[in-house]
Amino acid sequence: MSVTNNIFWYDGKIIHSQTLELDINDPGLLYGATVFTTLRVYENSLDSNLTNWQAHCDRLLFSIQAFGWQQPDWNHVRQGAQILLAHFPVLRITLFPDGREWITGRFLPEDLTEKQNNGILCAIASSEFYRSLPAHKTGNYLSAWLARTSLDAQEAILVDAQGNWLETSTGNLWGWCDRSWWTPPIKAGILPGILRSQLVNWLQNHQQPAQEGIWSVELVQRFEAIAYTNSVVEIIPIHTVYQPTGSLQYNPYHPSFQQIRELFVA
Repeated sequence: MSVTNNIFWYDGKIIHSQTLELDINDPGLLYGATVFTTLRVYENSLDSNLTNWQAHCDRLLFSIQAFGWQQPDWNHVRQGAQILLAHFPVLRITLFPDGREWITGRFLPEDLTEKQNNGILCAIASSEFYRSLPAHKTGNYLSAWLARTSLDAQEAILVDAQGNWLETSTGNLWGWCDRSWWTPPIKAGILPGILRSQLVNWLQNHQQPAQEGIWSVELVQRFEAIAYTNSVVEIIPIHTVYQPTGSLQYNPYHPSFQQIRELFVA
């Protein structure tokens, strides 16, 4: 495929460039005043159940309504996504307060299969790196970005002031113990991930309810296996977590992972 990254959609138009021109007083530039969602296109279709297009649009709508922002031209949003999916399997849809839409594409990580099969190394981030407005995916992702880039690890785990584990810098946490999956509750201050909701519903439909509970220091030591999920990487096991008091080890090959992977079999 002779496609480069020099293509994106902005404000109703397809643009062939590596740069986007914004007014120097644009609040999206000055304050990160945008909301976004990132989706993986399955079966080359926005209408695939796994792509979950409507859920991603609903997430954006929830945030712009909560903030009192102008709605975008949703036909333009879908049109731009439809054009870009021919070039990229992953789309990032960003909305500005005045209704402008900006859609970019990217490829799946080259080492994704390796991470899915063998797990990754994580580290506990400082509690100061919590996400602002955690119920929304805003353009101000500085704390999560700092947490991930300031640690010698492949992913960072964000914690609250009490040291309870919340989420990773890019996804929701899952743990297996007592013959059940566990995930931190939304009320703890985490992003209500779209794949998280899909998994909760899917597990319940397969008579394997996912339990919500605070991931305290005691609970994380009980887990046999842990992982994180998001709409792009699906599920990635975590084999080691570095923390100030010493590292924790988990089984990245635990048979419980196979149950969740069945969700992604089209």
